[in-house]
Amino acid sequence: NFSSLIEDTDLVQEVEKNKALTEALQTLATENHELKQSLSKRRKSSNLSTLNEDDFYDAVSESESEHSLSGFLSVASYSCEEDEGRDTPFLNTLRRPSAYRGPSGMSGEGNHGNQPSQCNGVKHRTSLPAPMFSRNDVSIWSILKKCIGMELSKIAMPVVFNEPLSFLQRLTEYMEHTYLIHQANATTDSVERMKCVAAFAVSAVASQWERTGKPFNPLLGETYELIRDDLGFRWMSEQVSHHPPVSAFHAEGLKEDFVFHGSIYPKLKFWGKSIEAEPKGVITLELPKYNEAYTWTNPTCCVHNIIVGQLWIEQYGSVEVLNHKTGERCSMTFKPCGLFGKELHKVEGYILDKSKKKLCAIYGKWTECLYTVDPATFDAHKKTEKKNPDEKKGNKQTSVDEEPEETPPPDTETVQVIPGSELVWKITPRPENSSKFYAFSTFAMQLNELDKRMEGVMPPTDSRLRPDIRAMERGDIDLASAEKKRLEEKQRMARKNRTKSTEEWKVRWFQQGPNPHNKAQDWLYLKGYWDRNYSQLPDIY
Repeated sequence: NFSSLIEDTDLVQEVEKNKALTEALQTLATENHELKQSLSKRRKSSNLSTLNEDDFYDAVSESESEHSLSGFLSVASYSCEEDEGRDTPFLNTLRRPSAYRGPSGMSGEGNHGNQPSQCNGVKHRTSLPAPMFSRNDVSIWSILKKCIGMELSKIAMPVVFNEPLSFLQRLTEYMEHTYLIHQANATTDSVERMKCVAAFAVSAVASQWERTGKPFNPLLGETYELIRDDLGFRWMSEQVSHHPPVSAFHAEGLKEDFVFHGSIYPKLKFWGKSIEAEPKGVITLELPKYNEAYTWTNPTCCVHNIIVGQLWIEQYGSVEVLNHKTGERCSMTFKPCGLFGKELHKVEGYILDKSKKKLCAIYGKWTECLYTVDPATFDAHKKTEKKNPDEKKGNKQTSVDEEPEETPPPDTETVQVIPGSELVWKITPRPENSSKFYAFSTFAMQLNELDKRMEGVMPPTDSRLRPDIRAMERGDIDLASAEKKRLEEKQRMARKNRTKSTEEWKVRWFQQGPNPHNKAQDWLYLKGYWDRNYSQLPDIY
């Protein structure tokens, strides 16, 4: 019958997933011998003692592949690892941090991204207390060889693959280019506003470029706030659900000139060598001055080479920013990289009126910049491009069976600017020390700052007060691992105790309901957070 047919289909899909993972792990195993040889050469000059084989099998990556799997789930997602298994304990031999040499090509040119920012006379930090650990000495095989057949989100990862931020803090990086919202507010032309809002939507995912560390899973009830007078906003977020994991956020302009809110529920797919993260959830920007509301969803993100090879990230899919008042929309395509990487990081599309007439073309790269140009000029340029394709001779032909993702495709340095174009957004360059500190931008380095004056004001549930993240930031991996396990066990016990009683978990600052503009399922801010009354909050740390 029909129901048994559905069950059979699900079973076949599950078998295929398990088969893909098994094949990927076998690939890693066959390369193990060569990798072990290269490891032994490196360890002759290393002061690290040999790791326990049960903890870390010796199939570590080549030096150019040291990012492998380190960022799986980091883009737009995080795992539910606290419910399954335990992190592998870290050895005392890993206590000393080594300066991590990140990938070349990090945008460190120019110095406006390196300038220490000041807010109300407070100078923000420009580095973390300790550099990140090298991940060369930790094997992925020791984790994955025990996980064949497990659901992807249940795989427990050692803390060394994390970055010292909670996912709630990672979401706050949407606000790095808030000036685009202020620019939108400053123009009376709705098309000009759409240009700025579309650029803000693209800039919100730009921080994911080269970020290979996995953010810490927020605990249920965890919160994070950020007030930036210099950027003109205040932000608060809460982990409102644990199964499924949902993070809700609400930001507002300090002059009450905008409201930005949303909820993110990541959906994961595993394809053997790569992981696809589809960030479910609606993002909304409201501009009261014009009585306008814009909504959109983020693109799909794919992390390649999670088992063998150099990790690389691409984002693809359609993003439509809709102005609910005027009916104007910006339809953009985040392009997949293609066979030889020609399309890597490219974004292009059009601003359309409510009758779908093209008003403006928009193009660029989500890692770099965005331009707008007259649509007729853009279409003519695209036609010329098709007539004279810039095909590189001598490219190795890739067979159908071979996946073109063993190494990240080469990325051209700049966007080809079409004559008559207007620059709408350009990414803030990463600071020169970024590669030592998890590829963080200057903005990201400031997210976990803890000023003594804040401690008595913000709630005890704030991410800055998490002892595992604080320990990792200071370079104490052993303590970070131990604290992470303690917090996860505490959360498990609290949930177990709730099931024994009639007590239900109470979400403090958000309420589930339909988005007011498109009726999609959402979590909406209830107000009251900034009243600073936190007496009834749970002890989650």
